[in-house]
Amino acid sequence: MSLPLSQRFWVDSVRRLAPYVPGEQPKIPDLIKLNTNENPFGPSPRVLKAISESLDEQLKLYPDPQSTALRATVADYYRINVDQVFAGNGSDEVLAFVFRAFFSPEKPLVYADITYSFYPVYCGLYGLNSHIVPLDDDLAIDVPALLKIDPTTVSGLILPNPNAPTGRLLDLNTIGQLAAHFSNTAVVIDEAYIDFGGKSAVALIDQYPNLLVTQSLSKSRSLAGLRIGLAMGDAGLIEALHRIKDSFNSYPLDRLAQAGAKAAFEDEDYFQHCCQQIMTMRDQLSQDLQSRGFEVVESAANFVFARHPEHSGAALAAGLREHKVIVRHFDKPRISEYLRISIGNAEQNQALLAALDAVMAK
Repeated sequence: MSLPLSQRFWVDSVRRLAPYVPGEQPKIPDLIKLNTNENPFGPSPRVLKAISESLDEQLKLYPDPQSTALRATVADYYRINVDQVFAGNGSDEVLAFVFRAFFSPEKPLVYADITYSFYPVYCGLYGLNSHIVPLDDDLAIDVPALLKIDPTTVSGLILPNPNAPTGRLLDLNTIGQLAAHFSNTAVVIDEAYIDFGGKSAVALIDQYPNLLVTQSLSKSRSLAGLRIGLAMGDAGLIEALHRIKDSFNSYPLDRLAQAGAKAAFEDEDYFQHCCQQIMTMRDQLSQDLQSRGFEVVESAANFVFARHPEHSGAALAAGLREHKVIVRHFDKPRISEYLRISIGNAEQNQALLAALDAVMAK
């Protein structure tokens, strides 16, 4: 079949790409949206105040290309040096720079079979090969299998921690083992959900110069609408990211985003309060689902990953949609029967359970 004229100008690598599919953002009145792991609580009032105070004539000027004040705040927060911090336009952009800076087409990149689905997309975009290691039967990262890999045969390792979309957590000792085993390549730990029950591997970056930790402010700090991502690691790794950034876009974070992100890190009480509430509601929702016969994977994220032995994941997702509740269903091998359900506020969680009861009663 002939291609439309405009598509004939595409390079072959673009034609072969299978782009990442983000979670739906439908415009449906009274929708209960539990599909994209957004925080049910708004950002800190200090964030809104900082953004408001930045709305002045200085918007006519370019923002600080290095996000210096934000990076200094993050460095203070984690007790590291400012040259160990990188800031970008959302963690997906940071990851795009990471893939370009550290992973080579000459050797495959190691990641799990069930993982953040942007990783294979970036491999396709940059012409990288993959060494895929299946999760174990409990949907946990198979650490023994990773440690059996000859580190000289791969270009790096990337893992979400907690894993997405399962929510399973690795401890810091395990991450240290992996960083030591793959010591001649970059080991990237993607911590989009770390604040909901885990300990950040930023604590290990001085010990392992090959270890890079990426984070997002979209989830735990309620700033999905500002698009802010971070990376923390050895100054040499961070310098590479700056080189890539300045070859694409020297000003990835606007003035408002920098101000809001800085304020979010400065309001620790609000941050901890929101995270604790989400963890409490996550544990309660897990219990409520289990009482309805669901199998729930132990989660350290702001979502649960669950399946029901008597109802298909696709049918449950479709039935919930009829009740104006949307969750994430992945039509992929090994996890097609699971639903990933974001933790909402108390009212939203109860509406989800009521909708599930109605769907399963049919």
